[in-house]
Amino acid sequence: MKPLTPSGKKRVKITVGILFAAAAILQLWKWHWPEASVVLSGRELRVQVAKTFYHQHRGLGGREALAPYDGLLFPFGIPSRYAFVMRDMRFPIDIIWFRGGAVVDIAPNVQPENRPEEQLTRYYPRTEADLALEVPAGWAERHGVKLGDRISTLKAD
Repeated sequence: MKPLTPSGKKRVKITVGILFAAAAILQLWKWHWPEASVVLSGRELRVQVAKTFYHQHRGLGGREALAPYDGLLFPFGIPSRYAFVMRDMRFPIDIIWFRGGAVVDIAPNVQPENRPEEQLTRYYPRTEADLALEVPAGWAERHGVKLGDRISTLKAD
């Protein structure tokens, strides 16, 4: 093998630098949570959006409250019976599942659990869903959310 020329060494350094920068940007990107405004039951909600696997796995775990947001939205590309757990949760929530914009199930007042991962209760919708919304416990009942109600997006970043 021939040794690299000075210009070849420079190209290798630039390529490695670009790859390192791209990896760093991807790591930083996981900390960015997009936001959206949605309407459900005549109420506008300012929500964060869990668009990546990292966001969906993390969810609201480790937070003391939802504030300053009203909820956390989970868009899924393919309808399925996605399970939710209360991993590292510190406050109760309602989980509302949607399919095609319509409510298909509600898990009200889901309580935090202090158990190992494999022992956490899994909450599944009764049918396939392509979207889920976590809101403070009791929100769905206070606002009369019922099966068939529709959610709409006003604005997303």
